[in-house]
Amino acid sequence: MAFLETWKPKNSTVVTEFVLSGLSSVPSLQLPLFLLFLSVYLLTLFGNFMIILLIKTTQTLKTPMYFFLMNLSFVDIIYSSSITPNVMATLISVNKTMSIPGCATQMFFFIDLASSEAMLLAVMAYDRYVAICKPLYYTMLINQAACFQFVLSVYAAGFFNSLTHTYCAFILPFCHSNVINHFFCDVNPILKLSCKDTFLNEMLLFIIAGSIEVGSFLCIMISYNYILVAVCRTSSSKSRGKSLSTCASHFCCVALFYCPVFYMYLRPTSAYLGDQDWVVSVFYTVIIPMLNPIIYTLRNQDVKSALKKMSISSIFRFMG
Repeated sequence: MAFLETWKPKNSTVVTEFVLSGLSSVPSLQLPLFLLFLSVYLLTLFGNFMIILLIKTTQTLKTPMYFFLMNLSFVDIIYSSSITPNVMATLISVNKTMSIPGCATQMFFFIDLASSEAMLLAVMAYDRYVAICKPLYYTMLINQAACFQFVLSVYAAGFFNSLTHTYCAFILPFCHSNVINHFFCDVNPILKLSCKDTFLNEMLLFIIAGSIEVGSFLCIMISYNYILVAVCRTSSSKSRGKSLSTCASHFCCVALFYCPVFYMYLRPTSAYLGDQDWVVSVFYTVIIPMLNPIIYTLRNQDVKSALKKMSISSIFRFMG
């Protein structure tokens, strides 16, 4: 990264590494927090890998809806892995430093995967809209080629969004301090360390990231508006229940993801509250990737049925 060489501002000390303040400086809390985060991380990996395995091996789940769900699980695995192991390391280590390239890498993956998740949720909402409101056109609009194009577009947009913000953040000179008042390398705490005006960075964050998050959210809300209208017009209560049940899991994930994200990132950097925002940050970086597979497993009959069949098959293989 050539831009890492531009960090030496005039009359200031060169910043060669960052120090993460971490989640807790109280020794008695560090081990319990480590064990808690370890448990959450293992559940996240297990749940999301199970979703991917179920979809890959179950013929009835080889549909566009579950193809997008499999990609959501893949994103959640990498998303969680870019944050949680480092958080656990800072909890049990005296050395809470992170190299500048390491910090830039973590920020890049965090923004990339968070953006990709937001757009994947929008694609999944559009998939449900077409399935419920335009069923006769479903195979034409949501075919295999379209699914791959949607997913590739999501990953490409996330990549370029992340690259823009990471580059613009790490060409800034850092001379106030090298202590990041956070437990990972997030945008707002990094910008607060710069001795240059960060107005351009804040505007880029608000415009580009805001467009992705708000645009995806509007797409979801418009899709669900049409879905609700179509469901209300359905005379059969059984059909209404089935249509709503296919959307319930997805809508829960949308609500859990967007509420904390809007709170954290559609504000100016000056409004960042440090310690008071940590609980919100833990929720959307650590807890949500664990909750998504649980929500889809508990509320989705197809997934529960496939999981039951896999469990029974595994038991018979083990006994035989």
